[in-house]
Parts: sequence; structure tokens; C-alpha cells
Amino acid sequence: MEVTGRVVVLTGAAHGIGAAMARRFAAEGAAGVVVSDLDLEGAKEVVAGITAAGGTAIARHADASSKEDLKMLVTEARAAFGPVDLFCSNAGAAFGTGVHAADEQWTRSWAINVMQHVHAAQVALPAMLSRGHGYLLITASGAGLLGTPGDAPYSVTKHAAVGLAEWLAITYRPRGVRVSALCPLGVRTALLEPGIAAGHPAALAIAAAAPLLEPEDVAESVVQGLASEEFLILPHESVRETYARKAAGLDEWIDRTILETGARKR
Repeated sequence: MEVTGRVVVLTGAAHGIGAAMARRFAAEGAAGVVVSDLDLEGAKEVVAGITAAGGTAIARHADASSKEDLKMLVTEARAAFGPVDLFCSNAGAAFGTGVHAADEQWTRSWAINVMQHVHAAQVALPAMLSRGHGYLLITASGAGLLGTPGDAPYSVTKHAAVGLAEWLAITYRPRGVRVSALCPLGVRTALLEPGIAAGHPAALAIAAAAPLLEPEDVAESVVQGLASEEFLILPHESVRETYARKAAGLDEWIDRTILETGARKR
């Protein structure tokens, strides 16, 4: 998919990867970009930058875990620009906790990191299927392929997000709807940097796995990945080799990860 002339909806787009994607899609000539986030003022700032550069975008407040809010985004996009071509469910949540995380943290992780993508598919697919084309971009994580020592809810839910993306691709690719899972490792965002500063094991493990990228680097990988319609979009190319090595010997992979990260019982 070339982004030029397309209508795009993004969640979690006031900051970080989402904001970088919104700006890049607009620069690529998107017909319209819906920038949504719980932080409406941040979304408005992103839109102001896009419009100042000659792009077309609107800002909307939305809770990415709410099916009704996501349905509203599709309706608003259609009214402003036309049918949605690309829905990017990008919002994410991390708490840096182990298996004994509070029930509320597990619930919120599941709502944002998994059910957001389920709801996005539910609200975007009907129109896409009726037209015979469309694209779902699920922001998962390299943690969804390789795991994240120290953060059980994040690792588990990101694996689930990749699994959902696979199911959607298998089911809807024959009907013209493409699906990609975006799986970066460390990116300089507000989700990761506080954990690094605090010395959290999960954040440190991600930062040590590969060089930290800027959100703009990820947006560049997304544009390239959409153009070639790759299922796995891997801004850190090393993930591909590491993922293959993991699949070839899982027990060896687990033992090596324990040694490299100094993982302890949690």
C-alpha cells in the first residue's frame, strides 16, 4: 500500500511512534489523517504541525480500549475524508511488573495491548471487506516475538497481539485486506525511557538488545513495510535473525536469555 491519497486513522498518536507515523503519512500525501489519543492537546499539537506543513489531519480524543471510541474514529474519518484505508491501532501500555502484577494492571494491559486491536478490526473490517481492500497495522513489539524479561503483562499481551495479527492476515488477506504487525525493539519514547532511567530490568533488556531508534526511524520502516505489504515490519532488522534462532532451539534460547539478562524468579 502506498500511503499517498489514503485515509488513515491512528490511535496513541499524540506522542512517540504514533505521532511520527501521523506526520510521515501526511508528508507522504495521505488524503487525511485522524490523530487520536487520550491526550487531546498533544494530538492537536501533532495536527497543527501537519497542517502547517501542508498536510490534512484532524485530532480526536479517544480511549483505544473502547470499541465505541474506535467506531467513532471510523465515522469521523469517513465524514471528514472518506472511507478508511489504513487503520493503525498503535496505543500501548506497560507497567514493568511481573506475574504478580495487580489485577488492574493485567486487565489494562489486555485491554490496550490486545483488545484494542480486536476492536479496531471489528469496526474497520466491514467497510474494507465491502470495498475489497484495506489495511490493518497492529503495533505489537519485538517483545511479542522475543519476550521481555521483567515485564510479564507486556510480554504476554504483545505475543497475543502478534498472534491476532497472524489470524487476521490468514483470514482476510484472501479478501483483499492486508495486515501487518509492527515489532520494534527499543525506541526513544515516553513508554521506554523512564524505565531505562529507573534501571528496570525489562527496559534495560530491551535497550541492550539493539540500538535505540528514534520514532521517525520507525515511521520510515512502516512506510517501507506498507509499500511491500510485509506481515512483520521490523525496524530493527536484527530481530529477524534472532527470532529465527529462537524458533530453531527454544530451550537454548531460554537458557541464553536467563544468562544474558540475569533474570530471577518473580
